[in-house]
Amino acid sequence: MFVLFNILISFVVGFICGFIGVPELANLYSLAVLVPSIAVGVRRMHDVGKSGWFLLIPIYNLILAVTEGEKGENEYGQEPVSE
Repeated sequence: MFVLFNILISFVVGFICGFIGVPELANLYSLAVLVPSIAVGVRRMHDVGKSGWFLLIPIYNLILAVTEGEKGENEYGQEPVSE
């Protein structure tokens, strides 16, 4: 849900910034969501049983992001759906 809302808000902010001619607002928004975006990505890597460092591998992290998470508990904690 974070990614979905982030994409929608990015489009709205980008449209508004392009309309009024203030690109700094879009840059500020991007900077504000940088750390939460990394945290969401690391949590997703943990859901599939991989280290957060796998975010640094360009294509492989996209493959891991769309794979189904591990069932039950892994070394990073319980399955988020079961919590």
